[in-house]
Amino acid sequence: MDLNKLLKPEAVKVLTSASSKKRLMQDLGDLAEQAYGLRSGDVLDALIAREALGPTGVGHGVALPHARLDGLDTVVGAFVLLDKPIDFTAVDRQPVDIAFALFAPEDAGVEHLKALALVSRTLRDQTICAKLRANQDAATLHTILTSGQSEQAA
Repeated sequence: MDLNKLLKPEAVKVLTSASSKKRLMQDLGDLAEQAYGLRSGDVLDALIAREALGPTGVGHGVALPHARLDGLDTVVGAFVLLDKPIDFTAVDRQPVDIAFALFAPEDAGVEHLKALALVSRTLRDQTICAKLRANQDAATLHTILTSGQSEQAA
């Protein structure tokens, strides 16, 4: 599994407008619609339903919201960097400024788990997170996320 296959360059964005967890989920839905043709409302509903099972804020300012959706053939992702951290009810109670959302087919099974593990492992690297936080250009963020990740693939 490779982040280049999970994340299109057009699915990476710097957000200045997210003021709440719900607003961030809406923005992720809009980004998934623009990049992958998914229905924004369906994405939002699925993310909120998954979040109701337990928060996906994993700590250190990072959230990994994810959901299963009809109409997908493979796992895809969307990445946002927030200019102002927001409360995300993360496990460490720290606000979130990095969110990498994954969207998987309803029957994805192991593929979804491998993608989640890859993204989690990537964003646990504090050097990568520091580079992401130091950049405001979507193309640069995509490059930081996808360069050299295939050798660490799950």
